[in-house]
Amino acid sequence: MRPEGKTTTDAVSSQANVTDQQKRTKIIYIVYLIAALDITWMFLQFSVTPYLAKKLGFDTLWFGYLQTTVGVIQLLGGPMFGRFADLFGARVALSLACSSTVVFFLLLAIADHPAMLFIQKLPTIFMHVIPASQMVVADLSAPEKRADALSKLGLCFGIGMIAGSTLGGHLNTRYGLFSISTHSSKYKTNETFTACCGAAGSAFSLLLVLKFIPKTTKTQSSRTNTDSENKSKSVFNLGEITRLMKFPGVTQTFVVKVIAGLPSGIFQVMFSIIALEFFKLEPQQNGNLMAYFGIVQMVIQGGVIGRLTGRYSESSLLLLSIAISSLVGLALAYMQNVFHFCIIVIPMMFSLSVFNVITDSILTKSVPSSDTGTMLGLCASVQSLLRTVGPTAGGFLYVNYGLSSIGLIQFVVNVAVFVFLLQHRLKKSA
Repeated sequence: MRPEGKTTTDAVSSQANVTDQQKRTKIIYIVYLIAALDITWMFLQFSVTPYLAKKLGFDTLWFGYLQTTVGVIQLLGGPMFGRFADLFGARVALSLACSSTVVFFLLLAIADHPAMLFIQKLPTIFMHVIPASQMVVADLSAPEKRADALSKLGLCFGIGMIAGSTLGGHLNTRYGLFSISTHSSKYKTNETFTACCGAAGSAFSLLLVLKFIPKTTKTQSSRTNTDSENKSKSVFNLGEITRLMKFPGVTQTFVVKVIAGLPSGIFQVMFSIIALEFFKLEPQQNGNLMAYFGIVQMVIQGGVIGRLTGRYSESSLLLLSIAISSLVGLALAYMQNVFHFCIIVIPMMFSLSVFNVITDSILTKSVPSSDTGTMLGLCASVQSLLRTVGPTAGGFLYVNYGLSSIGLIQFVVNVAVFVFLLQHRLKKSA
């Protein structure tokens, strides 16, 4: 017979665990909402920028330079922001990211000169809502459920893509992108209303952060062991950032993430130009196509990835995503029209979703919980690296060799990575 005091203690402990789990779940759901809103506002501006840039005199090459500028800025900011989040906590990090997004949209609202489009990109150095959200989800979810929890952020991405693209396309069509004054050579932009919608929405996201997100999401033991040493180290300490590469398996996974992701990243950053010049889409048609992307991604992230991660190993899913990505590249090389592309989108979104979720999950599990923000900052820097080299490389390939060259490069690179990983796996099992 168990002592009465022991039974009471166990009951109190069990109730505390249930309460703690409910609190964690609530925070994760709030983070999903914040992420969905952030993606909505970002796709809102994606539906504006390409057309605005073209009317302001940007050709494909200069638009590539603009995208490269964003990539460079976020490449520098990603790892530092991740380190900042580990040091100062989730609430401060997300507040900084949302505040920067507000400034970003306000600058877009007043952009009436080509130089303003470059200046408007400066706040992107701190605009890392998604990596910060990933950190919170990784910190609050159990390791065995991390891939599934992270995949739900992709579901939020799909929701935001649908809402932002559709809203942006309708606003641009309804209000018009801009008019040109007959008395002045300066452009008068009319996308101010769309940009102000983005600023107001980002301000609402900031209020959600301040109201619901705790100061830190790190475990108590993690904070106790690392607080004193972390506080003495700078956000700009590159040694602390690169130190993570020394953990087992991190370097290989990170290199695979960069190399295999580069060709598909080139296509993604060039898509707005491809939609405009290759498919000849109008803003509202482009918005509808992006909404279709979102629906496909929602189905994959919400209904497929969770089941796959529960049934198959992460290494197997990584191989599967790379194999499918190579076939997608081959299909893109021979694509002729938007109907073909709508068919290709399904395996393309599947491979991209599985690849990103699995690599992020593997990398965050490979480092201590106190460093998940920095690790996810490095993961975000991979996407920024792709946006840095992607527009310039993609613009060169598209102008000189056509769209098929981008697809063929994706096919060759992913086949090479697949063979490398398969050989490595066979050697480990031998």
